[in-house]
Amino acid sequence: MASKVILVTGASGLVGSAVQKVALEEHDVGDKWVFVSSKDANLESEAETMALFEKHKPTHVIHLAAMVGGLFRNLKFNLDFFRVNMRINDNVLHCCFKYNVKKCVSCLSTSMFPAKTIYPVDETMMHQGVPHESEYGFAFSKLMIDVMNNCYHRQHNCNFTSVILSNVFGPHDNFNLEDGHVIPGLINKAYHSKRDNLPFVIWGTGSPRRQFIYSLDLARLFMWVLREYDEISPIILTVDEEDEVSVKDVAEMVIEAIGFQGEVIYDTSKSDGQFRRTVNNAKLRKYLPDFKFTPTKQAIKETVDWFIENYDVVNK
Repeated sequence: MASKVILVTGASGLVGSAVQKVALEEHDVGDKWVFVSSKDANLESEAETMALFEKHKPTHVIHLAAMVGGLFRNLKFNLDFFRVNMRINDNVLHCCFKYNVKKCVSCLSTSMFPAKTIYPVDETMMHQGVPHESEYGFAFSKLMIDVMNNCYHRQHNCNFTSVILSNVFGPHDNFNLEDGHVIPGLINKAYHSKRDNLPFVIWGTGSPRRQFIYSLDLARLFMWVLREYDEISPIILTVDEEDEVSVKDVAEMVIEAIGFQGEVIYDTSKSDGQFRRTVNNAKLRKYLPDFKFTPTKQAIKETVDWFIENYDVVNK
């Protein structure tokens, strides 16, 4: 088989960093990996995106670039999330078409599933209702990737597919206290609470439940999707239903990993967001029945260790 030129957008982010680590460890001989971030091209610009594709002429693309943020940033910037991500996705997929990319794998999110639905949700239910208002703009921008994938396939026979992610965490995450996701935000708060001998304040009640996937597990699944998954319809990449945990469960794992022994306070004046988003990964298990996910407690400990080791870089 001819070697591939694999372009990864959003390569400096959480998932991109994990894909880079796994790809360099498990790459096929002869393949060329090109990892790009916003420093290399502004993907909101059609001209810069086209220039990027002209420079590297990829045969395959893993499209991870996106404007992302936690619950409170989504609530504040719903429109920005929609407009920015729509521009990025349209430019990347159109360039994939123009440059005859053999396969493009994009990222979707469980946030795009209907807010009013029956759980667990699966891949067939993503267009059956309106997403939760807390992530309305971001969710619809992700949903439109699936629409574009199907349109490109129907009109031009393009092999564009996507994966649906639940809550991802791991090294190189966004640990910002204001707009980071759940686990990195808790890690940062717990670290500072221990260091400064302060109470550990958790926003919300701690009751919402989520399926969290370790970024390195996800990266290995991306390798499989790129190499072997041949459907246009998306596939959910996440842990099994029985591995779903509450925010309180996660907070307790973080507390243990950090070694925090002070007071824990739940600030119930803060929004919990959507209570649950349980997804069914039966389609993934049909293909990979024996795939082993890293236990959440172990993955949190590894992420905490990385955060502490890289504290000065993370908190610039």
